[in-house]
Amino acid sequence: MTTTNIKVPKQAVVPQHFEKTTIEDIRQNVQSKKGYILDMDGVIYHGDHMLPGVDKFLGWLMNSGKKFIFLTNSSERTPEQLSAKIHRLTGHTFSPKLFHTCALSTARFISGQMSSARVFVIGGDGLRTALVDDGHVIVEEGDADFVAVGETPNYDFNRIIQAAEIVRRGAKLIGTNKDIRDRMGEGFIPSTGALVTPIELTCNQKAYFIGKPNPLIMSHALKKFEGLSRSDVAIIGDNMDTDIVGGIEAEIETVLLLSGVTAKEDLHRYAYRPTYVVKGLGDLVD
Repeated sequence: MTTTNIKVPKQAVVPQHFEKTTIEDIRQNVQSKKGYILDMDGVIYHGDHMLPGVDKFLGWLMNSGKKFIFLTNSSERTPEQLSAKIHRLTGHTFSPKLFHTCALSTARFISGQMSSARVFVIGGDGLRTALVDDGHVIVEEGDADFVAVGETPNYDFNRIIQAAEIVRRGAKLIGTNKDIRDRMGEGFIPSTGALVTPIELTCNQKAYFIGKPNPLIMSHALKKFEGLSRSDVAIIGDNMDTDIVGGIEAEIETVLLLSGVTAKEDLHRYAYRPTYVVKGLGDLVD
C-alpha cells in the first residue's frame, strides 16, 4: 500500500483505497458505529502522559450513549489500576468492568485447559491477580503446569533461567501478548514478545500468545457488546500487528492512529490495510 499526497482537511492520513475520503467522512463513518474497542497505550496515553485530543474524544464518548470497552495487550495492571490511571490522567471515571486485559484472557484460557493450574509467573499485578481470581495457584519454585510471561520491570536473568528449566520439565509456555516493543517517550522499550524470546530459544519451544491479534481475546472483547453485530463495532488502535490485524480477522472495521508504534511510513510493509487512518484520537470528533 502506498500513502497518497493528496490534500485533505485537518491533516487526515488517507490510505490509497480511501484516497477520496476526507476527515469529515471518516468522522461521520466512525461516529455512526454503536460500539468501540479502544486500545490504550499509544491511543490514550504514552506512559504517564495523556495524548492530545483524548480528553475531547472521551468527553464525546461518555455523552454519546455508545457502548465501548478498553482492550489492552498490557498485562501489568489490573482493571482497577487501569481505571485509576485513566482517572488520574484525564479526570474521567470509568468502571473497572470496562477494561479488558490480556491477563484476564490468559487466565480464562488456562482455566479452559486446566482448573487450579500451577503457574510460574514473570509479570505484574494484573497477571498475578487475574490468575488467582480464576482459581489458579502461583508457584515460585518446583514444577508448574504453565509458565506465563507478561510485562514487568522485575524481569531478570535468574527468573529467565528458572522459567526455562520449568518449561524444559514439561510446563507449557504462555505469553500474554506478542508485542515486541512499546513506546516510551520518544523511544521504545521491550514488550512481552521480546521478553519471551530468550525462554523460547533456550527451551526450543514456542510460546502460545493470548493477546491481540489472537481471535480468543477478540472474541472475549466482542462478547461485551451484547445486542450489537460485528458491523456495529470498530476497533481503534495504534499497532498494525495487533490492533489492526486483530480487527480485520474479527471482521470489524479498523481505525489506525499514528500516535503510537506505527508510523505513516510503515504502512506499505503490510499486506493488509486499516479501514481508516488518522493522526490521533481527537481527529475522530469535531
